[in-house]
Amino acid sequence: MAAKPPARSPVKPKVAIAQLAWNQVRPAPIVLVSGTESFLADRAIRILRDTLKAEDPSLEVSDLEADQYAPGDLISLASPSLFSEPRMIRVTNVEKCSDAFITETLKYLDAPAEDTYVVLRHAGGVRGKKLLDAIRSGAGGGIEVACVELKKDAEKYDFAAAEFSTLRRRVTPGALRTLVSAFSADLAELAAACQQLIADDADEINEATVARYYSGRVETSAFTVADSAIAGRSGEALVLLRHALASGADPVPIVAAFASKLRTMAKLSGGSMSSGQAAKTFGMAPWQAERAMKDLRGWNDAGLGSAIEAIADTDAQVKGLGRDPVFALERMISIVAARGIR
Repeated sequence: MAAKPPARSPVKPKVAIAQLAWNQVRPAPIVLVSGTESFLADRAIRILRDTLKAEDPSLEVSDLEADQYAPGDLISLASPSLFSEPRMIRVTNVEKCSDAFITETLKYLDAPAEDTYVVLRHAGGVRGKKLLDAIRSGAGGGIEVACVELKKDAEKYDFAAAEFSTLRRRVTPGALRTLVSAFSADLAELAAACQQLIADDADEINEATVARYYSGRVETSAFTVADSAIAGRSGEALVLLRHALASGADPVPIVAAFASKLRTMAKLSGGSMSSGQAAKTFGMAPWQAERAMKDLRGWNDAGLGSAIEAIADTDAQVKGLGRDPVFALERMISIVAARGIR
């Protein structure tokens, strides 16, 4: 009996149109705004509308809901008006579209109306795949604006930095990190916080400015404090410490976070292993090894030893040996931020 041929993976349709980021949106007969990040999608569509309005203030803007589509709606809105004003047709819920919408929009792609910009918002899923494939293959002369969710803090940091740089406002890295920490769960809230700070009349937005507006929202973890101190950012670490204590953090876990990170750094200090080898040797996740290697930059063995001694002393102080746990924590941060130099 002949062996069965191996199953073939489904062939993905070739993408023949421009794939742009949300802030690169530009006019095109068909603009497919895809992805799960609704805030970025809404902003991209607003930017496109403003661009078209600036080009011609007589722009007519119409809205359609693809899941409530009635036959003939698209053709009716795209038909030339008496004075031939340009038209922008915003279509929402394409991921829930009706069969009639798919059929008529596929037909529309064969001959898009002049001076008409059809914006299709698809938030994900398989519904409407035939239509998406046709657009991505080049039918209708469109573009795709991908609005993917920003999951990593680094991506949110870059987003916040761009909010300030676009309007030429100076902001410190520490202020950006604090903002992202406070508003990482909601991109719309992060953007709103940035805009409020941009309106501040200070020459530069720093950690103190952020604290003045959002002290109640800054959620500081023990490891955030440790990361700032280990990187040499003493002032920022002290601000984060005060936020952590003000929000009810206990000094003991804060010291434990410092001890955990310094111990990991000490294990990798002076070695020549890759992060993968180090992770295997010391039984840690690769990302932990990579982070420890990055943290070691600027440190030496003597400084590590001195900092570890300071952490051990602080541990005793906050567990009852000392009278002022906060002073002990601040002293520890100063020593760690100076990379062990007392």
